[in-house]
Amino acid sequence: MKNTSSPACAIMILWLFTLLFPAAAFAVGEGGRSELAKGANAVIQTEETVFTVNSLGSGTTRFKTTVVILNENGNHRARLYVPYDKLSKVGYIKGASYDRYGKKIKTLKNNEIKDVSNSDDTFFGDNRLKIADLEYSIYPYTVEFEYEVTSRNMMFYPNWFPQDGERLSVEKATFEVLMPAGMKLRYRESNLTKKVAVSTVGTQERYFWEVSNLKPLETEPYGPSPEELVPSVLTAPNEFEVEGYKGSMATWKDLGIWQNKLNVGRDVLPQETIQKLKQLTANAKTEEDKVRLVYDYLQGKTRYVSIQLGIGGWQPFEASFVDTKGYGDCKALTNYTKAMLQAVGVNSVYALIKAGDNVADIKTDFPSSQFNHVLLMVPMAQDTMWLECTSQTEAAGYNGTNTGNRHALLITPEGGKLVKTTTYGATDNQQIRSINIKLDEKGSGVAKVQTLYTGSQQEIRDGVMNHLKPEEQRKWLYEQVKAPPFEISKYNFSQKKDRLPSVTENLELSLRQCATLSGRRMFVSPNLMNKWTYAPQQKAERLSDVVRLSAFLDVDTVEIDVPTGYAVEYLPGEISYKSVFGEYSASVEVEGQRVLYVRTMKMYRGRYKPETYAGLVEFLNNVIKADAEQVVFVKNVP
Repeated sequence: MKNTSSPACAIMILWLFTLLFPAAAFAVGEGGRSELAKGANAVIQTEETVFTVNSLGSGTTRFKTTVVILNENGNHRARLYVPYDKLSKVGYIKGASYDRYGKKIKTLKNNEIKDVSNSDDTFFGDNRLKIADLEYSIYPYTVEFEYEVTSRNMMFYPNWFPQDGERLSVEKATFEVLMPAGMKLRYRESNLTKKVAVSTVGTQERYFWEVSNLKPLETEPYGPSPEELVPSVLTAPNEFEVEGYKGSMATWKDLGIWQNKLNVGRDVLPQETIQKLKQLTANAKTEEDKVRLVYDYLQGKTRYVSIQLGIGGWQPFEASFVDTKGYGDCKALTNYTKAMLQAVGVNSVYALIKAGDNVADIKTDFPSSQFNHVLLMVPMAQDTMWLECTSQTEAAGYNGTNTGNRHALLITPEGGKLVKTTTYGATDNQQIRSINIKLDEKGSGVAKVQTLYTGSQQEIRDGVMNHLKPEEQRKWLYEQVKAPPFEISKYNFSQKKDRLPSVTENLELSLRQCATLSGRRMFVSPNLMNKWTYAPQQKAERLSDVVRLSAFLDVDTVEIDVPTGYAVEYLPGEISYKSVFGEYSASVEVEGQRVLYVRTMKMYRGRYKPETYAGLVEFLNNVIKADAEQVVFVKNVP
């Protein structure tokens, strides 16, 4: 997809267009304006965004803003980023800055505007970035920016977020879209006090939005994303054109038909490769076996390189190109995998998706190009398999936090069709740990730890195993393992790449001060490595829904051998808590010199009413208290 710049092929289109059509900048004044400065790092005094659709294939954006920077945390508002590429042209960029008294500090000169590549080591394309910087060191100060960009990529109309960050106030911001007569604008409004005003100006239809006096956004713990809470307008065309390819996105089906035009005829493989694939899968007993063999072949043969030039931002390279070169971006590698599966008789479907760890799902009620990545969907008799074709290490069939639990647009022969990717619950995302500790008379000890991670809980360790050198792995473990002061004597990882992948981690730790000594007493914390530490503050009135994005199940079993001569003085009772958010239990038993501790914590993902917030805080505080419990031993006197 266009403007991709990460190994996950997560395209920056939405980000770029937020920059191209920003809705933020800031300022302060007298009287009523002082209220907007409270709690703000910057204030947008005025902002005007005007988008003019010239034709199916061309549009112009003019943007002008005045922003007051109140402190160093608002300095990023004094920098302007204007991306462009082969399909867009920057007409001009202007800027000036003023001190607190209104005296001009400087006028932006053309030779002060940086023009840099907007690519990384895995990315080859025509994406560039113009950067203007008017940062100043004495607060408050004011910056003005103005620019014009003309685009020949009309898949994307601007999205308007006039309050696009926390601790940002807006005195006044406007958004105007001018459409040629007969062309329809589609839009989706959220959190606006004033709806759109539509009028006719000459031969154009004018759509106008305005917001004013927006105080800084206050987000709440475990709350919705800021995008849900602020005023916004999403816009999109019905009909559009990119480099001669005309299409429609009036419906998801229509958008899929356009993508099909770009893909058609690009799935042809050399006969030599087809024969090789047939030989590779000749002994496969099931269709899933064939998929795994082809996917392994893909991972061993190719690497991810994003090549984005013009229509190439949406059109995949031919399968024969990838077969010869051994590289491609998400579109090319997905198309190549689809062609290889087709060669061995397995049907699969090219799918657009919005990738990113736990990002918000697309707006399913607003057909538009909201995607930044491509996956392959393989329908099965029992279940669907999803293939991440850009990764050389991912397990076949696993979505995870990057592409799971959201909608994808299948590009079928009949057009686009929305489907949901895999949703992973608490029992899919497990951390099952067993610990054996032998304590000495000084409270130190040796611990053998084995932990099984599955689903989302194995993702970080999958990366550590496959992308870090041994010395880097050891360093990472020292940073990540939460335990009393320790040294790592030994460690190793092993992995299973099933549809629900898992990583097993084995550690041998030398522990110092695993137990605390005080006179004849020894204080032992049986929860050695998995203490919950955070609970948000209670609020008199919760305003927003409670949102939990992750679900998991942790089970810790800890056996501790205490030195001879000690007897139990205090033993915590069995603990159990339940709420709509999850469940927790912990128990401790002592048999002779052996302590057995079992802790289970299961948390659900979901969205809950604001009135449930007090219950979440209470639940988490109870967990924190339970996790801090200690067993107290006293030494027998001879």
